Amino acid sequence: MHTKKTKKEKKRLFLISITIIALLSILVGSVYSDWKKILANRKLEVELTAKYNLLLDEETKLNAEIAKLGDDSYLARYAKEKYMLSSNGDTIIKMK
Repeated sequence: MHTKKTKKEKKRLFLISITIIALLSILVGSVYSDWKKILANRKLEVELTAKYNLLLDEETKLNAEIAKLGDDSYLARYAKEKYMLSSNGDTIIKMK
């Protein structure tokens, strides 16, 4: 037996279809937006990790320099070389 759908049933089916399509569109848009944010955050994480590692290396070098500057003989030699300070009787010769 074949049943014909009435106009009311067709209208209801059409509205349900439109609603489902709209909800699916919103869902796909939301997922796309979230994936875009995730990829941007991953890129930022890689950049920040590289910068962090560079800063850790710089910190290690600076801590080593601080330790060296605690030694009086190194400090005297550093001041002589960097700022051209001299003790009595020292001769300073600039070499390029």
